[in-house]
Amino acid sequence: MNQPEQKSSGGSTPAWLQLVRLPNLFTAAADAATGFLFTHAVFSPGDRLSMSLLIGASVVLYAGGVVLNDVFDYQLDCRERPERPLPSGRIPLGTARLAGWGLLVLGIVAAGAAAASAGDVRPALVALALAATIACYDGFLKKTPLGPPAMGACRGLNLLLGMSLSAVPWSVPHYLIVAAVTVYVTGITWFARTEAEQSRRGQLSLAALMILAGILLLEPLPRWTSDTVVLLQLEPARWTLLLTALGALIGFRLIRATADPSPRLVQTAVRHAILSLIVLDAAICFVTQGLGPAAAIVLLLVPATVTGKWIAST
Repeated sequence: MNQPEQKSSGGSTPAWLQLVRLPNLFTAAADAATGFLFTHAVFSPGDRLSMSLLIGASVVLYAGGVVLNDVFDYQLDCRERPERPLPSGRIPLGTARLAGWGLLVLGIVAAGAAAASAGDVRPALVALALAATIACYDGFLKKTPLGPPAMGACRGLNLLLGMSLSAVPWSVPHYLIVAAVTVYVTGITWFARTEAEQSRRGQLSLAALMILAGILLLEPLPRWTSDTVVLLQLEPARWTLLLTALGALIGFRLIRATADPSPRLVQTAVRHAILSLIVLDAAICFVTQGLGPAAAIVLLLVPATVTGKWIAST
């Protein structure tokens, strides 16, 4: 008599990569790297270690958040998405729950290490706020009207985590960036609210406007930033052109999905908007760092896009 196939007690590597939404981890890294680079026009000794710790904290906090998202959605996924790692049994629910909370703790510890090495408590405080917001979103806010802004706040705090070792107090440019990313991601989350079924055009239209509003909020950034690169000081129209091009590329898919709100087109638009966060981050980085570091941020699109061909980002 044949024995049933035994699944790994801890889950296979492909299942875990799917559970943590591997392509999206690169967008989290881009957020933290951008925040750090924007506030560090000139690097000093120890900055590379601090930056690495903050990026690591950002990535594991994000991973913990998406793991707990599936833990809390387990019953729903059993009905609607049985192929996901938890309802399919590829990863035990208890193991995922432990991993999710463990990753949040690890993210806080990494941010605490950055705080200790720099003698500045802000990274630890922002990481605690981010972990708490993630837990609230996954646990009980997700299905309420506060779900999209809570998710937007998670991304805004993620970028603020990268800025948390700024040598100067946070000011208008920092808050403007956080607000823009928060609005942008709130719009994406709202747009994706019913992505598994036929979406309503009215909801999609308003969400699309919010996504584009997030981009528009960045328009005055070079004028309000003291360390703006010379190119943007001499030719400020280049910044407007860059944001317009980015808005047009994202807007095309949003309009297409709004005109035909099928799950396939809506999910494609959402996936593109999520990956475009990397480009948006690179644009922000360009304001103070110039082309080289901004190009390095853009390069994160390569692993995000390649892994996205096999692993869903939504």
